[in-house]
Amino acid sequence: MANILIIDDQPCVRQLISEELILEGYQVHGVGDVESVREHLQFLQLAPVFLDLYLEGSERFGLLEEMKRECPHLPVIIVSAYDSFLDDPRVSLADGYVIKSIHLYTLKENIACVLIQQNGYRGPAEAGFRHSELCVSCGF
Repeated sequence: MANILIIDDQPCVRQLISEELILEGYQVHGVGDVESVREHLQFLQLAPVFLDLYLEGSERFGLLEEMKRECPHLPVIIVSAYDSFLDDPRVSLADGYVIKSIHLYTLKENIACVLIQQNGYRGPAEAGFRHSELCVSCGF
């Protein structure tokens, strides 16, 4: 079972995403501050991490850069309410970019892509979804 870390300063967003992913069979951890992120990364083997760039106490891409420096193979998906960061070259450090929505299909799609690319893990595919139905954009 894959562990997922949701990093967002809004508890309602963490709860919404967590509840949906738990139903998919993932083990989910949610944090809302930079120090908690560092603690979780140190003790958990996570794949993937969802990162909101508007986290208080961190420069927009600072936490992403720090995570990739400390754990280069850690898959990080940016989850943002804004598409204004898409032109920033630092986005290339991330393994995905999802615009926040109450419809979590794209988020689940990115999870499947990252996990399959990482180690062949099929997660939701084992629960009856075919990967081609779940992830149309990752090329697998």
